[in-house]
Amino acid sequence: MKVIIIVDYQVDFVTGSLGSDDARSIESAICSRLDLALESGWDIIFTMDVHGEDYLSTFEGERLPVRHCIRGTGGELIYGHVADYIDHAMILEKDTFGCSRLLKVLDGYDEIELCGVATNVCVLSNAVMARTACPDARIEVRADCVASYDRVAGEKALDLMESIQVDVVR
Repeated sequence: MKVIIIVDYQVDFVTGSLGSDDARSIESAICSRLDLALESGWDIIFTMDVHGEDYLSTFEGERLPVRHCIRGTGGELIYGHVADYIDHAMILEKDTFGCSRLLKVLDGYDEIELCGVATNVCVLSNAVMARTACPDARIEVRADCVASYDRVAGEKALDLMESIQVDVVR
């Protein structure tokens, strides 16, 4: 069984408060992978970073004092044409970098692909979660389907993912 996970491809991470040109540039590549997923019968999961109004007083908010993905705002929505695939997906909300629900949801998968943002934070964290949930699965990250607000950190994260036996397609 194969699943594709779209990590936090939300307005605030693409064009909003934590957005970047690199994040905007991967939209069509993600849509192409989602088209392939639908044609091939893969499962689709979206993780969504969602915070409350008190975000700035949380542990994360004190260290990253940028309001983003606040519940009930446009910033929490899936960005652009990627949102067209929501009806075919399981949605997992999370309030931190990694989605702990993946530990149970991924049980039984032997192939896992991750796309989304930010490579060095949430994509990396969820790759670790996937490796933990499915130690024998083939896990893949395509470099053209991930982006970071910091290119150097994003490249380092891809290297780190390779070190935990994630196949990085460059």
